[in-house]
Formats: sequence, C-alpha cells, structure tokens
Amino acid sequence: MGSSRYTIKAQGSPYIHISFVCFLPLIIQKKREPPELPCEIETELDRISSLPAYVIDQILSQLSIRDAVRTSVLSRKWRYKWATIPHLVFDNQCVSFSQDQTLIKNKLVNIVDHVLLLHNGPILKFKLSHRDLLGVSDIDRWILHVSRSCIKEFVLEIWKGQRYKVPSSLFSCQNLIHLELFNCLLKPPSTFKGFRNLKSLDLQHITLSRDVFENLISSCPLLERLTLMNFDGFTHLKIDAPNLQFFDIGGVFDDVIFENTFHLALVSIGLYVNVKTELPMALGNSGKLLRFFVHLPHIRRLEVQSYFLKYLAIGNVPSRLPRPCADLNYLSIRINFNDLEECLAALCLLRSSPNLQELEMLARPEDNCIGVLTSFWDDDHWNSMFPQLQIVKIVGISGIKSELEFINYVLSNSPALERMTVKPASADGGWDMLKELLRFRRASVRAEVIFLDP
Repeated sequence: MGSSRYTIKAQGSPYIHISFVCFLPLIIQKKREPPELPCEIETELDRISSLPAYVIDQILSQLSIRDAVRTSVLSRKWRYKWATIPHLVFDNQCVSFSQDQTLIKNKLVNIVDHVLLLHNGPILKFKLSHRDLLGVSDIDRWILHVSRSCIKEFVLEIWKGQRYKVPSSLFSCQNLIHLELFNCLLKPPSTFKGFRNLKSLDLQHITLSRDVFENLISSCPLLERLTLMNFDGFTHLKIDAPNLQFFDIGGVFDDVIFENTFHLALVSIGLYVNVKTELPMALGNSGKLLRFFVHLPHIRRLEVQSYFLKYLAIGNVPSRLPRPCADLNYLSIRINFNDLEECLAALCLLRSSPNLQELEMLARPEDNCIGVLTSFWDDDHWNSMFPQLQIVKIVGISGIKSELEFINYVLSNSPALERMTVKPASADGGWDMLKELLRFRRASVRAEVIFLDP
C-alpha cells in the first residue's frame, strides 16, 4: 500500500501538507469490518469530509476519473463531490485491459456518458486517450458537450483506425489555451477565425491542407509552443507566429519558411527522408541555410535531426552566417561525416555560434562506410575558436578518418572545454579509436575525454 504527499497552497494561506494512503480502499475496508475504535474512525472520516473545498478538489484531481467517481461510496457527503472536478481525463485507467475490443469500446463510452451526464460545473480540461480508442461517432457529441463549457485544455488521441474528422464544434472553443490532437483530420468551418487565446498547439499524425495550417497558425496570435509531427496534406510550411518560442517538427516536407518568428528560441526539426542537393536554385538565391536563419535572431537551442542538415546544405553555403547566432548555447546535429555538403553546413553553424556551450553530434550509422572525405576538418583554413564551449557529446561514430578529424578539430579549438563524451556505434575497433583520441592535442588543460561502450 503506497502513500502520497501533496502540497496545496491557497491564496493568502500557508502550505497545507496532506498525506493519505490510498484512503478510498482503506475506508471501504474499515466500513466492511467491525472497527475496534469506531469513534476514532468516524472522526478521521469527518476530518477528510470537512476539509476546505479547494483541498478536496486537489485530492480528487490526483485520482483517476474512475477512482474519483468511486469516492461516492465513502459517505453521503462524498456522493457527488467528484461531479465538480474541472479536469476530466479518460485514459487507459478507465477501462481494464481486455481482449474484447467491443467490450472495451462499450465500457469507455458508458463511462464518458455517465461522467458528462452527472458532471456539474465548468470543464476546464478534457482528455480522451485510450490505447484501444477508435474514432467513434460518440466523440462528436462529447466534444459538443464540452464546447459549451469554458474548456481551456483539450486533448484527443485516437490510437487506432482511420483519421478522425474533428467536428466543427471544437473550433468554437475560444477559451482554449492548449490543444492536442493525434490521428485526426482537420477541416475547420468557413466561419472559423482562429483560437485567439491558444498558447500551445500539438498536432501529430494529422491530415490538413496547407491553407488550413497557415490560417490556423496565423490566427492564433498568442501561440507560444507548436509541435507538428507526421503530418500529410501539404509539404511546404510557412510559420508566421510573432509570439512563438518553441517549435518541434518532424515529418516529410519540401520546404520550411519562418516569418515574424523573432521570439523563437527553441527549435527541433527533423526531415525523415533524404533529399537531393542538386535542386535548381533561383538566380541570386543564396541557399537554404541563410534563409532558414533570417527570422531566428534569438534562437538559443537548435536540434537538427534526421536529414534536415542535408536540406540546409542545399544551395550556396557560406563559411559564416551574416549575423551570428549570438544567443545559441546548445546545438545538436545529425550528420553524415562523409558528406561534404553536410560538413560545410555544420561548419557554418559552428563558426556562427560564438557563445555555444554544449554541442552534440550524432552520426548516421547507415551512411558511414569506408572513409571518402579526408583532410576536411584538419584544414588550417577552418580554424576557429569556440571560447564558451564546455560540453561535447559525439554518438554513433565508427572511427573513420573524417570523424576523428572532427574530434581533433573540436579539442584543439575549445579552450573552455570541460568534458567530451564519445560513444561509438559498435565495439569494433574501439581500442584503436581510444588510442587515437588520447593523442589529440587539447586547447583546454581541464578537458576530460570519456569513451563509452556502445
């Protein structure tokens, strides 16, 4: 039997610490068995029942919706206390595991119907996510129901079946602050003018058109966080969000353009298919790399995943960006060390990040073969100092010459380096690789090189 401690604070009051040990089954058990000290138990029960309303709400909010409803058996006072909780979460804890999918579906529908029917008060959060959930028609009326409340957080995850077409009633929820959809089809009504209060948007395995996406983003003026994963319906992205601070994207796309994103600070972007660099470039176009950073003057953290570095290498790659990324302190790059264009793009990013403190380089093992790119990183022409770089992590290398040259390049140009961690893709040749690393000159006398087993 486990115990939990929660700290609750009301405005103008000190902290109240509450410790209870799965109080529901404990009290039920004591009601069934003759207690030795009935007066003391009754006092204990009365203490819980007489807690302030906001404390009881906090207790109920820590329980699953199933256990919250079960508190009705505690006493007459507790019968419908659960009916006022503002956060409704219907997940895997609602229905026990069963091989009968029809039984699971019917149970889940009955539970949601029962809770919404008896619920009394505002619904601020509604989450529907079950591993066996299909896009059943019942979801339409549930969304219609919660749309009549002051819903601020809505999460819908359809784990099985085809894309679920979100009903028009969802687009009337103008109080939404957080919206999260999984395996859905979005087609807003013509009257939709955006979510004026939305700050966080998470779309994964989503189908929508390019116009719908661009209108959705541009009509959410307060949007701060955007996650877009595995989408289809369009391949050219334009992100126009003046308050956007966090952007995480992964999928198959041809182009991405930022506009009015001067507050964007954290970017993680992954292109899941390899691209060809022999694409025709318009006259005067200086390449993808320059265009990508034009509207990212204050980026602090950048993760270049999958094949996106290949995308950035399209066109002319300068030795440095015209305007350095002065705020960038963390950089993670997935790279093929045998690809000249990718190495040039990575070098440009490194030399344009004067205040970089942490660097992660992830080699793509499927691209690593017999070394074909040599004497790139040891060229004196590339020598640049990284005065703030302290931590370096290199993962997935196989010990080819270009990889070792890069390690030597970083060690000899990082006077503030404290730790470099190297983790090869396999154990083959590990000892020879380690001996090679130990002979490299280090600009920092404090630099520690750690060699990890794969």
